[in-house]
Amino acid sequence: MKAKAKWVSNLAFDAVSDNDHSIRLDTTIANGSTNSGMSPKQLLLASLCGCSGMDVVDILTKMRIPFSKIEIEAEAEQTDTQPKVFKDISMIYKADVKATDLDKLNRAVELSHEKYCGVSAMLKKHCDITYIVELI
Repeated sequence: MKAKAKWVSNLAFDAVSDNDHSIRLDTTIANGSTNSGMSPKQLLLASLCGCSGMDVVDILTKMRIPFSKIEIEAEAEQTDTQPKVFKDISMIYKADVKATDLDKLNRAVELSHEKYCGVSAMLKKHCDITYIVELI
């Protein structure tokens, strides 16, 4: 796995993966740039949501649990000192599974964090990750 980033302007970079997918990284105007993309730490939180979400979709599909919507939110508290790193992350999983399948949704999220999600595993080495699961 490889990635590279090319400077665009101000503090913005275009990052490209080894299979040619790209994303803009930037910071806010208040922090000295043009707010043209996600910050690196926002992208890290989005990666956690996406990684775990892929697991949950895969697990629910294998369990034959029907759904049409899954939404995942993550919020991180950061330290006050440099380098500013995540102290903890709280997540909310929302899905439109039947109420009778809520325990299976909870199990899918639990399996993602305990066994499958590599992004979660890496982040848990540095900060706590908590989550709640809700029905849409």
